[in-house]
Amino acid sequence: MKLDKVTSRKRSYEDACGTAHALDLIGERWALLVMRELMLGPRRFSDLRESLPGVSANVLTQRLEGLEEAGVLQRRKLPPPAPAQVYELTQWGLDAEPVILALGRWGARSPLQDPALPLSAVGMALSFRAMFLPERAIGAHLTLGLRTPRDRFRLAVSNGRIEIERSESGAVDAELTGEPGEIAGYVYGLSAGDPEGEGVLTISGDREAVNSFRGMVALPPMAC
Repeated sequence: MKLDKVTSRKRSYEDACGTAHALDLIGERWALLVMRELMLGPRRFSDLRESLPGVSANVLTQRLEGLEEAGVLQRRKLPPPAPAQVYELTQWGLDAEPVILALGRWGARSPLQDPALPLSAVGMALSFRAMFLPERAIGAHLTLGLRTPRDRFRLAVSNGRIEIERSESGAVDAELTGEPGEIAGYVYGLSAGDPEGEGVLTISGDREAVNSFRGMVALPPMAC
Protein backbone atom coordinates (compact mmCIF):
# COMPACT_ATOMS: atom_id res chain seq x y z
CA MET A 1 0.00 0.00 0.00
CA LYS A 2 2.80 2.42 0.82
CA LEU A 3 4.47 1.89 -2.53
CA ASP A 4 1.15 2.41 -4.32
CA LYS A 5 0.84 5.75 -2.53
CA VAL A 6 4.30 6.84 -3.57
CA THR A 7 3.96 5.95 -7.24
CA SER A 8 0.53 7.57 -7.45
CA ARG A 9 1.94 10.92 -6.23
CA LYS A 10 5.02 11.04 -8.44
CA ARG A 11 5.90 10.46 -12.03
CA SER A 12 6.86 6.89 -12.81
CA TYR A 13 8.91 5.34 -15.57
CA GLU A 14 6.28 2.58 -15.80
CA ASP A 15 9.10 0.11 -16.33
CA ALA A 16 9.50 -3.27 -14.60
CA CYS A 17 13.30 -2.95 -14.49
CA GLY A 18 14.62 -2.73 -10.93
CA THR A 19 16.80 0.25 -11.89
CA ALA A 20 13.78 2.12 -13.22
CA HIS A 21 11.79 1.36 -10.08
CA ALA A 22 14.68 2.51 -7.89
CA LEU A 23 14.58 5.82 -9.74
CA ASP A 24 10.83 5.97 -9.16
CA LEU A 25 11.59 5.80 -5.44
CA ILE A 26 14.78 7.84 -5.01
CA GLY A 27 15.33 9.59 -8.33
CA GLU A 28 13.86 12.96 -7.37
CA ARG A 29 16.33 15.82 -6.98
CA TRP A 30 17.92 15.89 -3.49
CA ALA A 31 16.63 12.42 -2.54
CA LEU A 32 19.99 10.67 -2.91
CA LEU A 33 21.78 13.48 -1.10
CA VAL A 34 19.34 13.18 1.80
CA MET A 35 20.18 9.48 1.93
CA ARG A 36 23.89 10.29 1.80
CA GLU A 37 23.58 12.62 4.78
CA LEU A 38 21.85 9.87 6.80
CA MET A 39 24.38 7.13 6.00
CA LEU A 40 26.41 7.85 9.14
CA GLY A 41 23.52 8.15 11.56
CA PRO A 42 20.28 10.00 12.31
CA ARG A 43 19.92 13.73 11.68
CA ARG A 44 17.43 16.40 12.65
CA PHE A 45 15.62 18.43 10.00
CA SER A 46 17.78 21.43 10.85
CA ASP A 47 20.94 19.33 10.46
CA LEU A 48 19.87 18.31 6.97
CA ARG A 49 19.09 21.91 5.99
CA GLU A 50 22.54 22.94 7.19
CA SER A 51 24.29 20.15 5.28
CA LEU A 52 22.24 20.76 2.12
CA PRO A 53 22.03 24.57 1.93
CA GLY A 54 20.67 24.54 -1.61
CA VAL A 55 17.41 22.77 -0.72
CA SER A 56 14.37 24.70 0.48
CA ALA A 57 12.50 23.64 3.61
CA ASN A 58 9.46 22.77 1.49
CA VAL A 59 11.37 20.55 -0.93
CA LEU A 60 13.28 18.86 1.89
CA THR A 61 9.98 18.09 3.64
CA GLN A 62 8.63 16.56 0.42
CA ARG A 63 11.71 14.41 -0.06
CA LEU A 64 11.67 13.19 3.53
CA GLU A 65 7.99 12.31 3.27
CA GLY A 66 8.52 10.47 -0.02
CA LEU A 67 11.47 8.48 1.28
CA GLU A 68 9.57 7.61 4.44
CA GLU A 69 6.56 6.42 2.46
CA ALA A 70 8.86 4.31 0.29
CA GLY A 71 10.32 2.62 3.38
CA VAL A 72 13.79 4.11 2.87
CA LEU A 73 13.84 6.15 6.08
CA GLN A 74 11.89 6.54 9.28
CA ARG A 75 11.27 9.17 11.94
CA ARG A 76 12.18 8.67 15.57
CA LYS A 77 11.91 10.81 18.69
CA LEU A 78 14.98 11.08 20.88
CA PRO A 79 14.41 10.62 24.62
CA PRO A 80 14.90 13.41 27.20
CA PRO A 81 16.85 15.41 28.26
CA ALA A 82 17.10 16.66 24.67
CA PRO A 83 13.92 15.42 22.99
CA ALA A 84 13.95 15.95 19.25
CA GLN A 85 12.67 14.27 16.13
CA VAL A 86 15.32 12.74 13.92
CA TYR A 87 15.33 10.99 10.58
CA GLU A 88 17.25 7.78 10.06
CA LEU A 89 17.60 5.25 7.28
CA THR A 90 15.94 1.88 7.57
CA GLN A 91 18.11 -1.17 7.00
CA TRP A 92 16.86 -1.21 3.41
CA GLY A 93 17.93 2.42 3.08
CA LEU A 94 21.36 1.62 4.51
CA ASP A 95 21.68 -1.17 1.96
CA ALA A 96 21.98 1.55 -0.71
CA GLU A 97 25.40 2.60 0.59
CA PRO A 98 27.36 0.64 -2.07
CA VAL A 99 25.25 2.36 -4.73
CA ILE A 100 26.01 5.82 -3.34
CA LEU A 101 29.72 5.06 -3.01
CA ALA A 102 29.84 3.69 -6.56
CA LEU A 103 28.11 6.83 -7.87
CA GLY A 104 30.67 8.92 -6.02
CA ARG A 105 33.55 7.07 -7.67
CA TRP A 106 31.87 7.28 -11.06
CA GLY A 107 31.09 10.99 -10.74
CA ALA A 108 34.62 11.80 -9.57
CA ARG A 109 35.89 10.64 -12.98
CA SER A 110 34.01 13.41 -14.79
CA PRO A 111 36.23 16.22 -16.11
CA LEU A 112 33.36 18.58 -15.28
CA GLN A 113 33.41 17.74 -11.56
CA ASP A 114 34.63 20.70 -9.50
CA PRO A 115 36.32 19.70 -6.20
CA ALA A 116 36.31 23.35 -5.11
CA LEU A 117 32.51 23.35 -4.64
CA PRO A 118 31.13 23.11 -1.08
CA LEU A 119 31.38 19.68 0.55
CA SER A 120 29.37 18.42 3.51
CA ALA A 121 31.04 16.68 6.43
CA VAL A 122 29.31 13.39 5.59
CA GLY A 123 30.21 13.82 1.93
CA MET A 124 33.85 14.14 2.97
CA ALA A 125 33.73 11.10 5.25
CA LEU A 126 31.97 8.89 2.71
CA SER A 127 34.39 9.96 -0.01
CA PHE A 128 37.22 8.42 2.01
CA ARG A 129 35.29 5.18 2.17
CA ALA A 130 34.56 5.34 -1.57
CA MET A 131 38.14 6.12 -2.59
CA PHE A 132 39.79 3.69 -0.17
CA LEU A 133 42.11 1.15 -1.82
CA PRO A 134 42.15 -2.01 0.35
CA GLU A 135 45.22 -3.45 -1.36
CA ARG A 136 47.27 -0.50 -0.09
CA ALA A 137 46.20 -1.10 3.50
CA ILE A 138 46.97 -4.79 3.99
CA GLY A 139 48.57 -5.17 7.42
CA ALA A 140 47.96 -1.51 8.30
CA HIS A 141 46.28 -0.37 11.51
CA LEU A 142 45.54 3.28 12.25
CA THR A 143 42.86 5.59 13.60
CA LEU A 144 42.17 9.20 12.67
CA GLY A 145 39.83 11.85 14.00
CA LEU A 146 38.18 14.10 11.42
CA ARG A 147 36.82 17.23 13.11
CA THR A 148 34.79 19.81 11.22
CA PRO A 149 33.03 22.84 12.73
CA ARG A 150 29.88 20.80 13.41
CA ASP A 151 30.90 17.13 13.34
CA ARG A 152 33.60 14.72 14.39
CA PHE A 153 34.22 11.33 12.82
CA ARG A 154 36.46 8.48 13.87
CA LEU A 155 38.11 6.69 10.96
CA ALA A 156 39.72 3.31 11.55
CA VAL A 157 41.78 1.23 9.12
CA SER A 158 42.51 -2.37 10.01
CA ASN A 159 44.21 -4.78 7.62
CA GLY A 160 42.58 -3.61 4.42
CA ARG A 161 39.25 -2.53 5.89
CA ILE A 162 37.97 0.96 6.67
CA GLU A 163 35.26 2.03 9.12
CA ILE A 164 33.98 5.56 9.70
CA GLU A 165 31.53 6.63 12.38
CA ARG A 166 30.42 9.77 14.18
CA SER A 167 32.24 9.96 17.50
CA GLU A 168 32.84 12.90 19.81
CA SER A 169 35.29 10.89 21.89
CA GLY A 170 37.72 8.02 21.52
CA ALA A 171 41.49 7.88 21.24
CA VAL A 172 42.99 8.26 17.77
CA ASP A 173 46.51 8.26 16.36
CA ALA A 174 46.04 11.70 14.81
CA GLU A 175 43.34 14.29 14.25
CA LEU A 176 42.65 16.61 11.33
CA THR A 177 40.58 19.72 12.04
CA GLY A 178 39.12 22.05 9.44
CA GLU A 179 36.31 22.56 6.97
CA PRO A 180 35.34 19.35 5.13
CA GLY A 181 36.72 20.63 1.84
CA GLU A 182 40.06 21.53 3.41
CA ILE A 183 40.44 18.11 5.03
CA ALA A 184 39.50 16.29 1.82
CA GLY A 185 41.75 18.51 -0.29
CA TYR A 186 44.73 17.79 1.95
CA VAL A 187 44.13 14.03 2.06
CA TYR A 188 43.76 13.81 -1.73
CA GLY A 189 46.69 16.12 -2.40
CA LEU A 190 44.53 18.83 -3.99
CA SER A 191 45.33 21.66 -1.58
CA ALA A 192 46.62 24.84 -3.15
CA GLY A 193 49.36 26.37 -1.05
CA ASP A 194 49.93 25.46 2.59
CA PRO A 195 46.61 24.86 4.42
CA GLU A 196 48.33 24.46 7.79
CA GLY A 197 50.39 27.59 7.36
CA GLU A 198 47.29 29.49 6.29
CA GLY A 199 45.47 28.32 9.41
CA VAL A 200 42.64 26.52 7.62
CA LEU A 201 43.77 23.03 8.65
CA THR A 202 45.21 21.69 11.89
CA ILE A 203 46.92 18.30 12.27
CA SER A 204 47.71 16.92 15.71
CA GLY A 205 49.16 13.60 16.78
CA ASP A 206 51.07 11.10 14.67
CA ARG A 207 51.70 12.64 11.27
CA GLU A 208 52.99 9.32 9.96
CA ALA A 209 49.50 7.87 10.48
CA VAL A 210 48.05 10.74 8.43
CA ASN A 211 50.60 10.26 5.67
CA SER A 212 49.97 6.52 5.65
CA PHE A 213 46.25 7.07 5.19
CA ARG A 214 46.85 9.55 2.39
CA GLY A 215 48.56 6.72 0.55
CA MET A 216 45.54 4.44 1.01
CA VAL A 217 43.04 6.64 -0.86
CA ALA A 218 43.12 8.00 -4.38
CA LEU A 219 40.75 9.77 -6.73
CA PRO A 220 40.05 7.75 -9.89
CA PRO A 221 41.49 8.82 -13.25
CA MET A 222 39.39 11.09 -15.44
CA ALA A 223 37.13 9.34 -17.92
CA CYS A 224 38.38 11.42 -20.84
